[in-house]
Order: sequence, then C-alpha cells, then structure tokens
Amino acid sequence: MVYTNLRQFLDALRKENQLVEISAPVDPNLELAEIHRRVIDEEGPALLFTNVKGGSFPVVTNLFGTSRRVDLAFGPKPEQFMKQIIGATNTLMPPTPKALWNERGLIMDLMKVGTKTVPASAAPVMQQCRKEAPLAGLPVLTCWQEDGGPFFTLPLVYTEHPDGGHHNLGMYRMQVYDDRTTGMHWQIHKGGGFHHYEAEQRNRALPVTVFLGGPPALIASAIAPVPEHLPELMLTSLILGQKLPVADNPHGGHRLVAEAEFAFCGSVPPHVRRPEGPFGDHYGYYSLTHDFPVFNVDHVWHRKDAIYPATIVGKPRQEDYYLGEFLQRLLSPAFPMAMPGVKELWTYAETGFHSLAAAVVRESYSREALGTAFRILGEGQLTLTKFLIVTDQAVPLDRFDRLLEAVLERFDPYRDLFIFNNTSHDTLDYTGGRLNHGSKALMLGVGEPVRELPGSYEGGVIPEIEDAAVYCRGCLLISGASYEKEPELAGRIAAASGDKLSAWPLVVLVDDASAAASDQTAFLWTVFTRFNPASDIYARTHVQGHHLAYDLPIVIDARMKPGYPDELIPREDIVKLVDQRWSSYFT
Repeated sequence: MVYTNLRQFLDALRKENQLVEISAPVDPNLELAEIHRRVIDEEGPALLFTNVKGGSFPVVTNLFGTSRRVDLAFGPKPEQFMKQIIGATNTLMPPTPKALWNERGLIMDLMKVGTKTVPASAAPVMQQCRKEAPLAGLPVLTCWQEDGGPFFTLPLVYTEHPDGGHHNLGMYRMQVYDDRTTGMHWQIHKGGGFHHYEAEQRNRALPVTVFLGGPPALIASAIAPVPEHLPELMLTSLILGQKLPVADNPHGGHRLVAEAEFAFCGSVPPHVRRPEGPFGDHYGYYSLTHDFPVFNVDHVWHRKDAIYPATIVGKPRQEDYYLGEFLQRLLSPAFPMAMPGVKELWTYAETGFHSLAAAVVRESYSREALGTAFRILGEGQLTLTKFLIVTDQAVPLDRFDRLLEAVLERFDPYRDLFIFNNTSHDTLDYTGGRLNHGSKALMLGVGEPVRELPGSYEGGVIPEIEDAAVYCRGCLLISGASYEKEPELAGRIAAASGDKLSAWPLVVLVDDASAAASDQTAFLWTVFTRFNPASDIYARTHVQGHHLAYDLPIVIDARMKPGYPDELIPREDIVKLVDQRWSSYFT
C-alpha cells in the first residue's frame, strides 16, 4: 500500500501491532528520548506520546526503527521500479518503436512522477496558520543532557537555488532559540548549504520552508544521498508511485506539501551566524558548539490535529541505520550508471556513514580498481568518505567481516594503501582536529589471494599490551594503556612488534579489545569513529618511486584521544526516573 501521509502509515502500524500509544505524562526534556532509546534497543514498536508536558501536539518517534517497519513504509515496489528504470537505459538505447512498446508500462509509471497543484481546501497542512510566536507550544525534544537546547530532529528543509532552477530537500537539525528563531545546521556537503552560499554571494536572504511529517517517502527522500541536481521531490514521487500534491501558500513563497503535518515558512538571512550546539549526534558523540546560519520563522501552517514527528540519534544502531539500509538498496542500481566500474557500493551507518565506505568494482585491467576508487571519492557526498575499501570480489558488503577478509587476503601494502592528508571531513567528524578538515585512506584488495590469514592469536605476550581479540581472520584488536598515558604506543607497536605481528595485515589499537571485537556494530563504531588516517595509521615505511610503501602490519590507533567530543551516555537521574516509571508508560 502507498501511504500518502503520516497518519495512514500510523493506522497501518496499529493494525500490525507496531505502534504503542503512551498516555502517561512525559517530559520532552530527556525523559522521552530515554524511553525511545530503550524501545529501539529491543527492536520495539513505534511510539505515540499523547501527553507531552508543555506541548500542544502528540509526538511520534521510532517510525522506522526496524527493517520490518521500513518494509511496511515503502514495500518492494520502489526498488523494483528503480531496477526497471536502470534496465530500460539499455533497452531504450536507441529508442526504437519496439523498445518503447516493450517498456510502455514503465513509461506510464514515469508519467506519474512529479508534483501536482491542489487547492488549499485539499491541503490538510493549511488548516491552521500561526503568525504570533509561531513555534510556541511545539513539543521540541532535548535528547541528551549536554545538548545546547531543544532541537527539531526530523525537519525536512526545502530550499531553491536563489536564481531559480533546482530545489533541495534535506534533513538538518534545528536548535530552537525562541518562539520565532532556530539554528540551521547546514553542513559543507549538503544542498541547502550550497543554496545558502549562493544567496550570500548575492547578499540576499534565502527563503526556506521546513516540513514536519508527510508521506514516509518524503522523509526518506530528505536523507537520500542523491546527486546534487536530482530533485528530492521527484524521488518522493517515484517512491510513492504517484504525483506529490502541493498547494500555493497565500502568504507567498514556496508551494507547500499538502499532506505534511507542519510547514514552517521563513528565511535565512545572509552573513548572520549564531552559536549552535552541542548536540548528541548519530556518530555516537556530541558535536560541539559552532557558529551556523539562523532561520527566522515568519509563520507556521499545520493540520488542526497535527502530530509532531521526531527521532532520537545516538550510538548505532538507531533509526537512521534502517532508513539508510533501505535507501542504499533503492539507489544501488544507479551506482554503475553514475560511476562505471562500480558494481556495488555501501556506506556504514555504524560509523556515521561518511567515516567508512566500501565498493565492489571491476578490475578488467591492472589498477582499474584504483581509478574507480578515485571516481568514488570524487562523487557527491562520497567526497567526504574518510576510509574507502575496494575489492573486485563478489562479497556482501553489509557483512564487513567477510569484506575485510577478502581484502586482507589480497592486500599488497607496497601498492594498495594510500593516505591523503589535508582533505575535507564530515562536519560531525572531529578526529581531524579542526572542523571540516582531516584526511582520507584508500585500501585495495583485488585479484588472487597473496596470503593465508590467521584466525586466532597464538603469538604470546605483546609488550605493553594487556588484551588481544580477533575480529575476523587477519584483523587483530589489541588494548593497553590509554592514549593520554601513552600517546606513542601505536607507533612503538608498529616499530618494535612488527615482525611478531606481521602475519596480521591489520592491527587495531583500541581502549577495550574484547568489547570492540564482540560484533560488527561494536567494531565499526569503535574503530572508524576514532582515528584520522594521516595521524593515526602506523607502519614501517619506505619511499618507492615517490610512493610511500608500507610493511605489515598496518597499525591503526583507534583509542579515544584528547579533543574528541564526549561519548553519548544518558544522565543517571533520567535513567532512574524512567526505571521507576516504566510500567506506567505501557499500561
């Protein structure tokens, strides 16, 4: 079934026993988020809070917190449709009458993609309008105790290029400063930020409309890593399988998504910044306070019985994991068309997405994989990838242990590891020591195996190391003193114990080896969110034809380091409060 608005989806969740209503009074400051986190940890249902303190609207969270609910939200048709579209690029070249006739069903479906204008009477979002203190009474959540204030966590931010043309729909957190003003956390690689940059160059305010709710497809489209000029509203329509209804705003400005719950209408002025943050983010740490643009809200449209949608982010896995999984499946058929040579591509939600990506590529001639890797690192949001792993082996990329084993069996340290310093980082990644700055690493493993990988460690005591644990064949985790006590430990391991550990192509120094090796989520989050390639990868090296060649093992220092933001840990009194009240929430 196609869900054209949020409440249709909620009705479906009720029928599937995938929605629980909580009528007990709940505080939007920390308490609600703690309830949500416990439920999502247990792969529990979506939550509809009908009695949120200080708010005029119910709050729904955990809409997409399991693979099953994502399947309910979107079904198999969008993925099938995308595969049809990609397949048709071959059958319709050239577009002969026979080819067009054979693809007539697809062509008819494509004619449904787009927007359609409906009157205000057919746009539920326009049932009520607030101009005085437009943000007052909204149940905006504070999710973590060190957050700079309450944040909109599921906003769908719509902008258009200041000279007309393409639009962007993105999801950027918004800190609420007062009843009319919020922050706008536009990161360096996001389309809304590009539009704001262009407006500032012209010394103009950028009109902005922020939607809450609407069809599940609208939410998915806002976070989809589509190419910069691909219209997100067209992706919404494609997922829906029908045109997206929009209505003209009588106060001027952008057209409004008719089936949204809320629409905040205003502008972001040029050359105005305000401190924003901290915020407990999907990397599993706090992103710190920095100056960001400001959103001035002129008026708010909303349904008369509007429901406020929100999400809570933190250590993986959270809702973004399941949505990201769906979007990667949906968009993966397009990767080979956009990047010839790429067969499969995956970014890892467990690392915050940008910290780690992997690809299966074609290697039809020597070093073709290297050229394809450079192509990946130059494509859209993938330019912010911190660590890219590439192989020509047909391995399931979502099984990172199998991928890593395939690569380490084939990895030649003399020619297959590249580290690039002074590059851009994701705004939320603080391992580079400076906002938006850091380094990248590229590791290849193609062709026939060149070694057998050990599966257990039997090498005896490693000087200065207290614990060793195997994550997968060829990858050994070790732990000893903290970085603060022994900052040079990783370098000493690579230099002094390299021969002892040379059978292990990859050795990772972490704070707790056994915990990090326990499963894929723990490994990926612990390792790839805690190192900067240029400063935290160690090996014995020599220069070979202007290329820095490495000897095994490659040692990564993935310990927590001074200057890193705090890990997200719930406040003890909130944990105790929710413990005490737990039974009252679900009566």
